[in-house]
Amino acid sequence: MVPVLAVDSEYLFGLIGKFLARDDAGPRHDYGHLDADPRAGILEPWRFPWVDAVFDPDDATQPDNAVTFVHAAADRQPGHVVHLVGSFADLHTPIPLLPLVDTHYATVTLRIRKGEVHHYRLRIDGVWQVDPINPQRMLLDNGVEWSRFFTWGATRRLVLERWESRLLQRLCSHILPFHTADGETFFKRVHDAQGPANRAPHAYRLDESAGAVNFIDKLLAREEAHHLIDYQICLELIDRLLRLRNPVIEPWKLPREVFAELYREMATASVAGWNYGRYGNPRYFLQLLRRHTLTGVFSHPRYGGNAMTLGWKYLEERYRDASGATLFDWGRAIEAPLGRNSAYRG
Repeated sequence: MVPVLAVDSEYLFGLIGKFLARDDAGPRHDYGHLDADPRAGILEPWRFPWVDAVFDPDDATQPDNAVTFVHAAADRQPGHVVHLVGSFADLHTPIPLLPLVDTHYATVTLRIRKGEVHHYRLRIDGVWQVDPINPQRMLLDNGVEWSRFFTWGATRRLVLERWESRLLQRLCSHILPFHTADGETFFKRVHDAQGPANRAPHAYRLDESAGAVNFIDKLLAREEAHHLIDYQICLELIDRLLRLRNPVIEPWKLPREVFAELYREMATASVAGWNYGRYGNPRYFLQLLRRHTLTGVFSHPRYGGNAMTLGWKYLEERYRDASGATLFDWGRAIEAPLGRNSAYRG
């Protein structure tokens, strides 16, 4: 049985008050991709279920997240009976969501392992349905739609296809600073030192994109789902364009010089062979890709990038004072097991 965590009401009202307790249900937060869906009126519905830290004083690896599921009654009346089933627990034993006193909300907080992807459904007054708040959806093999969420550090591909991930890995690697002489020396040293004994739990495999592709996949699955169409169209156009330029070699295996030339063309919004009828501004996509790549590689690994804290280690080594001491001592600010800050618990 998945552990149920006791959470104080102040914490729960903090989540609900900011994101759900709004009188204006008009579509304001959908970027145009949710149409008339009621979730378009919720501030950042992708945040639910809410995935947060849970501190275990007896386990230095801190392997779990606290995941809070919230149901907000559509009629804003209390008294609805809500249960939950999901792949994180026994599918035959519904877990009750408990009502928050004097409100139309019901919640439950579960302790779930980091690095996992799960699907779930709610039973509301006896009727099974997807979570009306969470935008993430998936179809199982039987054609039934379920809601989906993932915990910190998940590495399973969610929205990108395999060929898209391979091509994207090459595109990301050319944005990162690991192609300078010093950068390649650093990357090789860290790569060679990687082994099972040094690998963090749920770590993404170390490659030249330093987990940026995994970060982008999770970003497009959740908070920036409205940009998924940009990636799908542009990666298809880039794949076709590179195949025309070299019909013998798979695009993701092409030499670095080919991608360097493609970057120069995209930066000027003048790409030979680009289908401007399908996507009018390749420069915009390049800027989007740069933002996502750099954010992923230098953000907290919980978001799926910065594999083995490679981005932080690069900055730690790259920026030093006259005495040789680092100017980027990231370990002081980061919780265990990644860093050495005992006060901060993530």
